[in-house]
Amino acid sequence: MMLSGVQRIAAPVFLRYVLASVGALAVDMGAFLAGLALGVPAVAASVLGYALGIAAHWVLSSTVVFADDVAAAGAARRRQQALFVASALVGLGVTALVVGGLARLGLDPRAAKLAAVGISFVVTWLLRQRVVFR
Repeated sequence: MMLSGVQRIAAPVFLRYVLASVGALAVDMGAFLAGLALGVPAVAASVLGYALGIAAHWVLSSTVVFADDVAAAGAARRRQQALFVASALVGLGVTALVVGGLARLGLDPRAAKLAAVGISFVVTWLLRQRVVFR
C-alpha cells in the first residue's frame, strides 16, 4: 500500500507515540494492579495508575515523540505543558468513567481498565497531535 506524503511523515510520530504509550501504560497498569492488590477501590487505583502514567508520558512525549514540536522555554512551554495536562485530565476522566461504569455493570475491573485504555488512547492521541504539539 502506497502512503501519501502526509502519511509517511506522520507514521513515525504515531509509532513513537504508540511506543511511548506502551511505556506509560506499563507504569499505569503496574500502579493499578498494585493498588488493587493492596485493597484500593478499582476507580481510585485506576486514577492513581493513570496519574503516574501521565508523568511518564510527558517525559516520553516531550523528548522522543514530539521533540521537534516542543515549545521553547518560557510562556510557550508552560502553555504547552498546561495543554498536555489538560489532555491527560480528559483521558483520566474517560478512564474513571469507563472503569467505574463497567465495574458497576459487573465487569471485572481489569477488563474495564483494558477498555478504558483503548478509548483513552484514542482521545489523548487526537488531542496531543492536533492541539498540544501542533
